Amino acid sequence: MSDEPFVTNSRDARGVVVLTLNRPAAFNALSEGMLSALQAELDAVNADESARIVVLAASGKAFCAGHDLKQMRAEPSLHYYEALFAQCARLMMTVQNLSVPVIARVQGIATAAGCQLVAMCDLAVAASTARFAVSGINFGLFCSTPSVALSRNLLRKQAMEMLLTGDFIDAEQARAQGLVNRVAEPDALDAEVESLVKRIVAKPRVAIAIGKAQFYRQIETGVAQAYEIAGKAMACNMMDDAALEGVQAFIDKRPPKWSND
Repeated sequence: MSDEPFVTNSRDARGVVVLTLNRPAAFNALSEGMLSALQAELDAVNADESARIVVLAASGKAFCAGHDLKQMRAEPSLHYYEALFAQCARLMMTVQNLSVPVIARVQGIATAAGCQLVAMCDLAVAASTARFAVSGINFGLFCSTPSVALSRNLLRKQAMEMLLTGDFIDAEQARAQGLVNRVAEPDALDAEVESLVKRIVAKPRVAIAIGKAQFYRQIETGVAQAYEIAGKAMACNMMDDAALEGVQAFIDKRPPKWSND
């Protein structure tokens, strides 16, 4: 067993936190140890008001190959599997519920729960060589939990094709179908991620936090309730100093002066 941490953590003065899955020899599979380590890191970010954005990266050739099938096969009991998938679901919801945006930096393959992880991130940037699949069906296991995230990114029939065939799609297909935002050549991947990071950290933290929370709340509701949620969120946002300054700056025809606290 490697003494290296499952997840490495770095951050810069802007509050950009880079979390890197760090089990390249195991294709960064979501073992129990990896799930626990990533959960702890995300919980720490959620408690850190100076954090502005998370970049979720990975070391080695693969982004994430999904669950650790060898570990899963070693304890074939319903109780164990229910607990494992509950642990994974908690992690995925933490990504969505985090008050700051999460960008997936996808440098290699993302399969099954690894593809699910990309889909749960707010944004995703992929290397042109990256590939994506929900391949459990190839092993007799329909990727039911990944389907939750996948079906909220792709159109229904596109998601079902991936789920039913287990086939890979390439980075350009993933971009066209809505799984990733941008595609870059491998040596330009970090620059492409940084271009998004710069634009986001220049905006007020509180507005992003309010907006992200209401975005996911309203998207799961009917239109009438969605407008109710969105209206309340905008009203709260409008009372914040950042929005008041931004609107006044627009009226005054000057750049806004945000503290970003």
